[in-house]
Amino acid sequence: MLVEWLAQTPAGVAETMETVTAFDEALTHGFGRLTESRQAALTGLAGAFGATPLGERLADAAAKVVAGSPGDEYLAALAGGRLALLGAVHDALHTGLDSAIGRQREPWQAPPAADSVAENLLSGVRTWLVELAVAGWRGVTEDLVGTADPLIEALLAEPRTRRLAVLLDGFAAELRASSPILTLPQLPVRRWADLWSRAMLLAQPGFPASTAGQPVTGRFLPLGVDLHEHPTAVQAQVHGLLEAGGALKLVRISVSAAKVDTISGAAVWRLLRGYPQLLAALAERRSLDLTGMTLLGSGDLLWDEACAAAGAPADPLATARVQLVQAVAAAVPPLDRHPVRPAEPVFLEAHQLAADGPLTVDIDRISSAGPITAEMAAGASAMIGLLRWDAGRWLVQPLAVEATVKKKPVTAYSGDWAMGPSDPKEAKAEAAAGDAVGVLRERAGRLLRK
Repeated sequence: MLVEWLAQTPAGVAETMETVTAFDEALTHGFGRLTESRQAALTGLAGAFGATPLGERLADAAAKVVAGSPGDEYLAALAGGRLALLGAVHDALHTGLDSAIGRQREPWQAPPAADSVAENLLSGVRTWLVELAVAGWRGVTEDLVGTADPLIEALLAEPRTRRLAVLLDGFAAELRASSPILTLPQLPVRRWADLWSRAMLLAQPGFPASTAGQPVTGRFLPLGVDLHEHPTAVQAQVHGLLEAGGALKLVRISVSAAKVDTISGAAVWRLLRGYPQLLAALAERRSLDLTGMTLLGSGDLLWDEACAAAGAPADPLATARVQLVQAVAAAVPPLDRHPVRPAEPVFLEAHQLAADGPLTVDIDRISSAGPITAEMAAGASAMIGLLRWDAGRWLVQPLAVEATVKKKPVTAYSGDWAMGPSDPKEAKAEAAAGDAVGVLRERAGRLLRK
């Protein structure tokens, strides 16, 4: 059933994405310079909600902006509409996928409204976002980006607004690094529109707080690790199963560290050595016994080494074969419902990985920090992978593979090199890079002591 479903696209997805793309194009050129086609993009987005309770509000907002009155309340409505359309695509993909693989998902429990914060601070953020929208990405200058700096500093000083502060800080940094934007041949249009829309909603008074966590005690069974690398940061996101009484849960653990762009491949694991229990469990293919670790409603475990201990051996492929189909997934928070969000762990057999099937292995996401190769993935007889929807098709990112190499059966896991690579060539390269990690740490320590 999974293979058949992956070959299809849910009804309405293509049309919805076209509506969002047209809105993003208008935002790129600025709401202060709306041509007839860009005016139609705004009214088209509002028209998508014509039969809903939001229809009248969005129609009024689009009319005001087209008439040259881009107040923050109108742009907030349009930003919300845009995110709602993307959320609808996300839900169509997620619901269909859950049905195809027989996965149960917990219902969403809405958190309470956030405590009030200084309205003048949020108002300042909204004003800056309005100025960005009026100028459009092509009209953004360094001076305009710089006006966000004091706002970000003030937001960082207030714990309740740090989520918004971090988003704005990264957004402003991207805009600044792309300067002069006017001369760039290509822009990350969808990404910047996503950041702008999300910031506009987070800057609304009383926006719901993040979901509170609950302490859990039980056993965590790793399935695989997805390494996210950036020139200045690395994050290991470990997917696995949580046995903590009641239903088996599908959860994630994320740990991060700063880096420089010269550190890559297996050497990035050295940057995460502050999490020895987690890395050892990955490298040794073991479970972890957890005591009082916090689990968020989003399915994220807030990792704390003091709450974890090494458990019994647990082979990820064996775990996935027997238990993954029983796991209950967490609900996705509304603001995170986006077509790029799904990253669903699945267990796939050889017939589901056929070369002429609808499922393509995403070789670009195979990390060089692990032993899995494109050749292994192409010839896999079984696989744990993350299903992702990208540019209108489903791709699978290998986390673990079972294959035959030189007529010998082998298994490879994305976390096998967490404590160091077993491949001699990689070990030599990792050792050389490790010297660089040590030097950087020593220099950083010297600077801090000064």
